[in-house]
Amino acid sequence: MLNEVLLLIGLTLAPFLELRASIPYGIFQTSLSLPVILTITIVANVALAPILYFFYKHLIHLFLHIKLIDNLWQRLVVRAQTKIHPYVEKYGVLGLALFIGVPLPGSGVYTAAIAAYVLGFEFREFLIASIIGVLIAATAVTLISLFGKGVWVWFIQ
Repeated sequence: MLNEVLLLIGLTLAPFLELRASIPYGIFQTSLSLPVILTITIVANVALAPILYFFYKHLIHLFLHIKLIDNLWQRLVVRAQTKIHPYVEKYGVLGLALFIGVPLPGSGVYTAAIAAYVLGFEFREFLIASIIGVLIAATAVTLISLFGKGVWVWFIQ
């Protein structure tokens, strides 16, 4: 059981995977109950938000002296701004939350943290957006996973 919990946390903390991977994995590949899976993945994903915010706000500048990292960072910043700016421009903090909540590749806490840093969001605003967004994403991914499983079983019977 501990291995399953650690794997769920690892998947949730992995860039580009987050809840989109950990919830379906938990539902289909572990013996854990749905409430346990959701608690672990939601807490891990929300806990990631302040870590990323702190890193981008206080530590990223130390790494930008390395040309490879600086080039990667510039591409990530441009992509984050392009993706999130329309949401934030129209809806503010709620727009950032909606961006996090959309369970599609390239959305999530990692990209939103970069955008929050670049767009000047305060820590409190980003944390609120992260909590709301993670709850939206967890709900969407859980429903898709459960509904998808039901449809799959119906087709193979």
